[in-house]
Amino acid sequence: MYFDTSYIAKFYFNEPESSRVRELVRKADGIYSSFWAFAEFHAVLHRRVREGSCSQADARDLSLRLSAHIDEGLWNLIPVNEGVLRRTSILIMSAPQDLFIRTADAVHLTTAHEAGQREVWTNDRHMLGAAAYFGLSGRSV
Repeated sequence: MYFDTSYIAKFYFNEPESSRVRELVRKADGIYSSFWAFAEFHAVLHRRVREGSCSQADARDLSLRLSAHIDEGLWNLIPVNEGVLRRTSILIMSAPQDLFIRTADAVHLTTAHEAGQREVWTNDRHMLGAAAYFGLSGRSV
């Protein structure tokens, strides 16, 4: 099962759909994502601190918890290497003109496909819309 960063964040924060995402995690044999999600998750923490919905201390605790969960194997993060970025770039340049795709989404979708995943779980409507182009099924709770 492949999660984008928004689903990883939903695991840690109480948001709409968080309980359903946690249930997916409990039932999954393994959760995969791009190591890109590590940096994106920290950007989510920074945004929440900036907006005042999370304290600096809570953000540090969540960062440590994420790292511990990676070490424990809850999240299986796939390295982003030059090959993945080159394939992502080729796919972006070859995409239909009307396909809305952002760089981070394309990295996630390429990584999921390269890792042999058939689905990607996200609540991002643009990523869901682009999934098929990358050979994946977009799923959302």
